[in-house]
Amino acid sequence: MTSEIDFSKIPSPCYVLEEKRLHDNLKTMDMVQKASGAKIICALKGFAMFSTFPLVSKYLPGTTASSLHEARLGYEEFGKEVHAYSPVYLEHEFEELMSYCGHITFNSMNQWEKYKSVVAKADRKISCALRINPEYSEVTTDLYNPCIPGSRLGLTADKFGDELPEGIDGLHFHTLCESSAESLEKTLEAVEEKFGHLLHQAKWLNMGGGHAITRKGYDLDLLITLITNLKENYDLEIILEPGSAVGWETGYLLSTVVDIVENQGVKSAMLDTSFSAHMPDTIEMPYQPKIWGSEKSSEGEYVYKMGGLTCLAGDVMGNYAFEKPLEIGQQLIFDDMIHYTMVKNHTFNGVNLPSIGIWTEEGEFKLVRKFGYEDYRNRLS
Repeated sequence: MTSEIDFSKIPSPCYVLEEKRLHDNLKTMDMVQKASGAKIICALKGFAMFSTFPLVSKYLPGTTASSLHEARLGYEEFGKEVHAYSPVYLEHEFEELMSYCGHITFNSMNQWEKYKSVVAKADRKISCALRINPEYSEVTTDLYNPCIPGSRLGLTADKFGDELPEGIDGLHFHTLCESSAESLEKTLEAVEEKFGHLLHQAKWLNMGGGHAITRKGYDLDLLITLITNLKENYDLEIILEPGSAVGWETGYLLSTVVDIVENQGVKSAMLDTSFSAHMPDTIEMPYQPKIWGSEKSSEGEYVYKMGGLTCLAGDVMGNYAFEKPLEIGQQLIFDDMIHYTMVKNHTFNGVNLPSIGIWTEEGEFKLVRKFGYEDYRNRLS
């Protein structure tokens, strides 16, 4: 990926969002909304950079939350619709959660039975749904597959009768992870086979996240066709809630080589950032992120393993081949480091969090947030 960002103006380490790329993603999603009649909301678990919400809210009608704090963030900072789904809701938080949300999805019949009378007494109308498990997913990594045998997520078809429970307006599934429209098409076949009779009774269907709408090569026409067919066949409002698609390829993590060490013929570039603390999704997923000016390869004259700054032995990533030897003080730029980074990072070892900044469409750097000791201390007691 190329960029016109002047990284010499940016502190290291720093997450840098490129505003134009975010704007382009939002325009793509808005096109899908207008062409299909679907509603696309921002999943805060994947993208919660609220300094960008004034722009995001111009295109997306709301947010979706998986916790009380996410719901409050969406309500206070985004200022539009707030939807919620959580595997379990905590009793002491539920009243406050309702004050932020207009749509709430429940994971089990037990949870619905526990809270349905509370919802009925709410000061305003809250539209409720149940999460369904079609027992089909093309996600190959079990950590991200909610349809593995024995999954705790969602209700399988045998848990339903012929009719939706009274008070339930919608159904919700989430079986994708950075997936294609073709994967959605196959998923919908399973959903319609198992839950079609209930779709005819529902008012809305939330198709969850994992739609890689803004990825190059994604079949937008197929997505639009799938949505319009659902709306016509079942008279449903269709909702999508991608998080990574909002922040997809919108920015970077700038880091600096602090030291270079060599043991048993292996060279490691020691960085001022951490994979486990600042890029945890690279280890959880797992995947090897792209570094500008390098190839993911063990072949070449100048091959380095990347080393994070924590003492965790596994805080490493590699190997990367460069055209020239790395030097201490050299900047390295990790690509596509906006979605699932800031929302997951942490301060293990007391390491400081990267700063957060925006490279504006006007070609200027705006430092949004710088972290310090208090941010580490305030997480503890």
